[in-house]
Amino acid sequence: MIKVLKELHRAGAEPFQEGLRQWQEEQERKVRALSEMASEQLKRFDERKELKQHKEFQDLREVMEKSSREALGHQEKLKAEHRHRAKILNLKLREAEQQRVKQAEQERLRKEEGQVRLRALYTLQEEMLQLSQQLDASEQHRGLLKVDLAAFRTRGNQLCSLISGIIRASSESGCPTAESQAEAERALQEMRDLLTNLGQEITRACEDKKRQDEEEAQVKLQEAQMQQGPEAHKESLASSQGPGGKQIEDLQVKVQDSTMQWYQQLQDASMKCVLTFEGLTNSKDSQAKKIKMDLQKAATIPVSQISTIAGSKLKEIFDKIHSLLSGKPVQSGGRSVSVTLNPQGLDFVQYKLAEKFVKQGEEEVASHHEAAFPIAVVASGIWELHPRVGDLILAHLHKKCPYSVPFYPTFKEGMALEDYQRMLGYQVTDSKVEQQDNFLKRMSGMIRLYAAIIQLRWPYGNRQEIHPHGLNHGWRWLAQILNMEPLSDVTATLLFDFLEVCGNALMKQYQVQFWKMLILLKEDYFPRIEAITSSGQMGSFVRLKQFLEKCLQHKDIPVPKGFLTSSFWRS
Repeated sequence: MIKVLKELHRAGAEPFQEGLRQWQEEQERKVRALSEMASEQLKRFDERKELKQHKEFQDLREVMEKSSREALGHQEKLKAEHRHRAKILNLKLREAEQQRVKQAEQERLRKEEGQVRLRALYTLQEEMLQLSQQLDASEQHRGLLKVDLAAFRTRGNQLCSLISGIIRASSESGCPTAESQAEAERALQEMRDLLTNLGQEITRACEDKKRQDEEEAQVKLQEAQMQQGPEAHKESLASSQGPGGKQIEDLQVKVQDSTMQWYQQLQDASMKCVLTFEGLTNSKDSQAKKIKMDLQKAATIPVSQISTIAGSKLKEIFDKIHSLLSGKPVQSGGRSVSVTLNPQGLDFVQYKLAEKFVKQGEEEVASHHEAAFPIAVVASGIWELHPRVGDLILAHLHKKCPYSVPFYPTFKEGMALEDYQRMLGYQVTDSKVEQQDNFLKRMSGMIRLYAAIIQLRWPYGNRQEIHPHGLNHGWRWLAQILNMEPLSDVTATLLFDFLEVCGNALMKQYQVQFWKMLILLKEDYFPRIEAITSSGQMGSFVRLKQFLEKCLQHKDIPVPKGFLTSSFWRS
């Protein structure tokens, strides 16, 4: 080519240069075209590369988004599963917590119940030990008893050991069972029954000894009367006036020392009983106050319900009182009440029950004389089964009506007049003494109740047992009254009430001796009563005199109005 060009050049420089120029331009155009084409191709390449990169990026983003969506979906699924599992776990935890709380509450209740039972066992043991001491105290009556006292003591020791063993086992286990408490209560009840039986044996033995002594004394008295003449009996009791109107100094102003000792023993026992349940009455604890109120209602309400309407109703009341005193639960005011709710419960109930019996005499019998008999027959039956209640009845009766001892309190130097009036039985309120008529009415009610008690027995009791406070005490009371100086208005009133209620029973029991005493009353004691009675107080004396003259005329003392017959108990 160059050669051609050279030749052309040689052929002619001008054409050559033109051709070369054209060729160069052509070449430049081609180069530019190629350059532009290469540039375009490079652009296309860059565009394809960019497109490819963009596409790859888009694909990658789509993959990443898809992966992200799948991851989010999986995460949501995991969250849902977690929430579900958490819900189930929370439910199980809540159930577990509820179960734990329930078990803890059950354990707390079990422990509280165990503590209550353990305290009840200690209370039962305390009463058991008290009863054991009473059992040991009966050793002083060994000489009178016909039964083997050692057998009672042996069984008592066995029962004490039984309760001690139950408490020891319960303390070790930490939670006494209901069966253990029931077994201890049965043991305590057996101990009560054991002591009751022993008390009955002692009472029977004492009554037998007393009856034997009285019979011996009666025989000696009769022998002395046979030796000294028919007037000896009169002179030994009382004589109102001697020749010339002078008083014979046979009559006493105060009661016999033995009777006064008996009176003081009863008052001391009553005071001791009050001190025993002092903790219950003075307690500030609301639960103790509630127990005290429930026990008082359970003891007094049944006595208030005693009436003459039906024997069956009377038996229900008696059974309820007996169950309460025996430690059994009774219904009162819609609640179950028992003396075992408090260690001092039995003493409190015995005291309040005796107080209520006497109060019924003071109020109910004073207004309705016939009420004396149903009240007395229940009191007598309770007295027979629970001798301590009988002693408390006497203590309350003697305190409110000292003439039932008989005891005439004397005024001592330095004593306040109001205190002395209260000792005489008068009610003193705000320094005002009650009217004499009201005073005599209350004394009359209490003497009538006493006169009914000494002659009545509970018909459903053990007829083999003797009366715990029978007619021999009525004979003693009447004899001592006739040996004491009479009191204006009081003596005539009480003699009439006493004889009207139990004169018939005394007549049947003592027969000829009783009639001799009535003759003595009429011939020797009436003038003494009349001598101290003013004209305005003759009513009670006239009433007694007419009653006695009528009885002596007919040689009979009528059965008192309202006396309980066999038909009453069938109603």
